[in-house]
Amino acid sequence: MVQDEPNGGEIVASGGAPRERKPNVFARIATFIRQVFAELRKVVTPTRQELLKYTGVVLGFVVVMMALVYGLDLLFVWVTTVVFGIPA
Repeated sequence: MVQDEPNGGEIVASGGAPRERKPNVFARIATFIRQVFAELRKVVTPTRQELLKYTGVVLGFVVVMMALVYGLDLLFVWVTTVVFGIPA
């Protein structure tokens, strides 16, 4: 016969285990700055050709979205004019 565990099957840390101490504020700031510089060393700068291609893609997407919003605006103006009419 299997009985349920008293804690509902959850695994809990025992209270007797020693906790790790956090380093002081200045050590944590220094560690953060070292990690920032390490991440910045991983950054790859795009070539001129890649940059132009990415810029073209972004501008193309913006133009498409502007056309979509403009079209929806015209549609909604037409619908409200049909529904409510033009005030005389």
